[in-house]
Amino acid sequence: MEALKQGADALFILLGGIMVLAMHAGFAFLELGTVRKKNQVNALVKILVDFSVSTVVYFVVGYSVAYGTTFFVGAEQLALKNGYELVKFFFLLTFAAAIPAIISGGIAERAKFWPQLIATAVIVGFVYPFFEGIAWNQHFGVQAWIKAVTGDEFHDFAGSVVVHAMGGWIALPAVVLLGARYNRYRKNGEVSAHPPSSIPFLALGSWILIVGWFGFNVMSAQTLDKISGLVAVNSLMAMVGGTLVALVLGKNDPGFVHNGPLAGLVAVCAGSDLMHPFGALVVGAVAGGLFVVMFTLTQNKWKIDDVLGVWPLHGVCGAWGGIAAGIFGTQMLGGLGGVNLTAQLMGTVMGVAWALLGGCLVYGVLKLTLGLKLSPEEEFDGADLSVHKISATPDREVSW
Repeated sequence: MEALKQGADALFILLGGIMVLAMHAGFAFLELGTVRKKNQVNALVKILVDFSVSTVVYFVVGYSVAYGTTFFVGAEQLALKNGYELVKFFFLLTFAAAIPAIISGGIAERAKFWPQLIATAVIVGFVYPFFEGIAWNQHFGVQAWIKAVTGDEFHDFAGSVVVHAMGGWIALPAVVLLGARYNRYRKNGEVSAHPPSSIPFLALGSWILIVGWFGFNVMSAQTLDKISGLVAVNSLMAMVGGTLVALVLGKNDPGFVHNGPLAGLVAVCAGSDLMHPFGALVVGAVAGGLFVVMFTLTQNKWKIDDVLGVWPLHGVCGAWGGIAAGIFGTQMLGGLGGVNLTAQLMGTVMGVAWALLGGCLVYGVLKLTLGLKLSPEEEFDGADLSVHKISATPDREVSW
């Protein structure tokens, strides 16, 4: 029976890893559909290469930073318990690799290729797993201290703060330091429109992310005996809540409609194992509204050129999710309890502060040394031709 349980757990978390791996295709197509056509190839290449760099760095360094586990042992030892520790690494790697995938959308269309890969290595190797270890592995006694002060630990079941807020708040200084796309904001105060290149690809990316998210959230249980249908239904309710509010506030704009469900899913991650489905619906609805309002302010009022709106979507909605778990996870509002608002505020603020510090340091140093931005000529030609020497749709085909 023990061998059967070990095999079932390994398969369970492996399937979760595969579903979250598929979400990276969603990140790729969401970015591809949002950027201009001259940057589509770059969007696809960045996500795949960022994931590859993340895998190596997290395997060698990051996973050890977060969990103290090293893979510098024999294969015989790694294969114990059906290799569960290895597939657990695979599952959590897909979370870690989401950080550069999130950042990629914010800095799209004008960021240099190689400096971003260096940033990916540092972020996935140290910045992200440092806080991951605090939130999910009791590092430095921070969780024990929060519990001593508030009565409960900081609760983030599937990463509203640990993954999404971390990615969004690291991306914010990256976007600011990089600067806007050339001619995006004109001297006379006008905002130059850069409409999505392909709504169908944008929608495809959104749908892939939505489907994969049920692996992201449900499989965060990590063992089969802890699986919860409540997590699945709460994820569903938050998704539709975000969609409907984004539809109304976004005035039927397809970009908002397809990012609304993602906002809801970001927000519900933290408390998806605690909330009542009606609470999850409200959390998702608030997140959908937050995304529309904050994206509009960021782009038009504050003139921060966050191309895919990753700070509003992941940063703001992720922080909201961390706080919301301390509201709608309480028994008073139909949740399971074991969580409180003060603990959630403390953990969320810590995560945001660490992400901002990490983002400022990593991208600040890169800007001073290697530079972050393509030249005006390279950006005009597009990252596809400037970086990869080929466009997504060549004007002419070679015939023999």
